[in-house]
Amino acid sequence: MSSSHIKDSTFLGGRIPPEVELMSRNLKDVDQDLFRKLLKAVVSALEGKDCREVMKSLAESSVIPQERLSHIIAGMHRLLSEAIRIPTTLLKQEAFKEDLRELRIPEDFISDFSSVVFGTRRSALEVAASQNDPHLPTLEEFKWRVDVTISTNSLARALQPSVLMQMKLSDGSFHRFEVPVSKFQELRYNVALILKEMNDLEKRSILRIQD
Repeated sequence: MSSSHIKDSTFLGGRIPPEVELMSRNLKDVDQDLFRKLLKAVVSALEGKDCREVMKSLAESSVIPQERLSHIIAGMHRLLSEAIRIPTTLLKQEAFKEDLRELRIPEDFISDFSSVVFGTRRSALEVAASQNDPHLPTLEEFKWRVDVTISTNSLARALQPSVLMQMKLSDGSFHRFEVPVSKFQELRYNVALILKEMNDLEKRSILRIQD
């Protein structure tokens, strides 16, 4: 039975990533000393440090075949990356440990993973993750006003109010646009509808990270 069907949902989502599944399978017979060295190297890599030489040294000195080490390292990287993206207000330590137990990861290794995700290095990992993740410019300033067109070539638009909006983004760019009040009301309605649907989805137990 595949570990991706262990439970409806974990902090990794509804389906366990293949890298994590392969890591779990290849941890058999790995001693804790080697595990901690690999984990330390992966954490350093997530923090943005160059760990190629360390990884090469570990591969050359280990009795574990390089292919197995590659699976373990890739799984560690994916598991920690996913866990760090979830705020600790949503992902609790015991729930995290229970998810790893479901993956049949040894208890000693679970404690080491937990120390990284909930320990003192978390803040540095969060900063590195936010810098490395692709993102769009954010909204810094927003201005709007209602205007009425008095002189126009279109009789249909004469004396019709419209909403003028200006946005300033974090990259310094400005965007200006105008919409009729009717379209603005349509936008407002659709945004409210989407927010309601998101709220309904969050209430579904299958999508909740914890009870």
